[in-house]
Amino acid sequence: MSATGHPPNTHDSSSAETSPLQGTIGYGQAVALYVGAVLGAGVLVLPGQVASAAGPASLVSWLFMGLLGLPLAMTFAALATRFPDPGGISTYATRAFGPTAGGLAGWFYFVAGSVGQTIVPLTGGYYIAAALRVDQDYAFLFAAGILALAVAANLVGLRLSGRVQLALSGGVALLLLAATLTALAHVHASAFSSFAPNGLSGIADGAVVLFFAFAGWEAVAHLAGEFRDVHRDLTRATVTTVAVVVVLYLGVSFAVVGTGTYGNARLDRIAVGQVLGAGLGFSATVAAAVLATVISLGTTNAFIAAVSRLGYGLGRDGWLPTPLGRRNADGVPVAGVLTVGGIGAAGLVATRLGGWGTEDIVGLPASLVLVTYLIGTAAGARLLSGRARGYAVTALAFTVVIAPFAAGYIAVPVIVAAVALGYRWSRHRFPRRPGGAE
Repeated sequence: MSATGHPPNTHDSSSAETSPLQGTIGYGQAVALYVGAVLGAGVLVLPGQVASAAGPASLVSWLFMGLLGLPLAMTFAALATRFPDPGGISTYATRAFGPTAGGLAGWFYFVAGSVGQTIVPLTGGYYIAAALRVDQDYAFLFAAGILALAVAANLVGLRLSGRVQLALSGGVALLLLAATLTALAHVHASAFSSFAPNGLSGIADGAVVLFFAFAGWEAVAHLAGEFRDVHRDLTRATVTTVAVVVVLYLGVSFAVVGTGTYGNARLDRIAVGQVLGAGLGFSATVAAAVLATVISLGTTNAFIAAVSRLGYGLGRDGWLPTPLGRRNADGVPVAGVLTVGGIGAAGLVATRLGGWGTEDIVGLPASLVLVTYLIGTAAGARLLSGRARGYAVTALAFTVVIAPFAAGYIAVPVIVAAVALGYRWSRHRFPRRPGGAE
């Protein structure tokens, strides 16, 4: 039986498909993958946006959400360490609540992670187009380039994509650190004189907006089986990443608030680029484009690696087509990588033809990720013990509080669940002939 409770795929006896995943991820690469998954393009716009909502007290919002992100991060780290399976969230839900819950949880996150590979590259594409002063339609071509690079790195394998991720995450950290340090000379005390102009409600509104700024901890869980020493490295990589992300977010937010680089929608969108550009002596638009490109490529690379492994687990366990449950001789789930990349590319085409922007579709994966967190933290509360269970219960309680804010997208997980159950039913109703096509 597989870790998710279903018989593993036995249609092919090649060693590439039956051998365990090879351990290639060390501590440094794990931190880089985590940073890439958590530190998304939102860092470019959220510091200004939240500062406009809460004033200097936005720093409280950032710190509060960073600390609350810790139990969520530790919950998924504990689950991944105990059950290092590519199925990730699907595996945990299956063990806690049964195979149907596991399959649905896997579908929720697979769809969310795949659609996200339209949004993340397109965000970078927008900034590149703005920096080059070309029509925003070109953003889709730049986005396609970002997506193609990430797919190519993942097809080679985690040994390469992990090294690429290490370089990208290091670059992001250095750029954000530069934005913070170069802004210190321009920070003035008067910027903090009216600390909480909108009171506690402004701080709370900012915290809600920041919930997804600290999302992404679940992604690396799908790669746990490819750690060289998951018991040694995963938890300490998680703790390191929490510290790195909180410091970077707080530092950049302090720079934005202390220099007064916020206050209207247009300025909020380029606030971090404005601070970085002013400190280093070049255009804010160019600074934002460089940051957006590095961040978008890093995030896309990390999520394709993670979601393709989930696809492998779901294909292996009969919740997705059988080809997704196969790996090549290097352990790469080629069909999974191409499927995630293909969905991202199809999303770019659909978004362009529909005349939509990232703001029009971001609610779709966000609602599915929220449901994934509800299932994952509930599974942690049931499967874990001791301090790890305390983390899971805390994370579950907070996610329940946030959940009503996504009520407008409730149809999305309902539709995905219906499609998943329909596919599962068809697999049982019309089983694949031995040796034949599915």
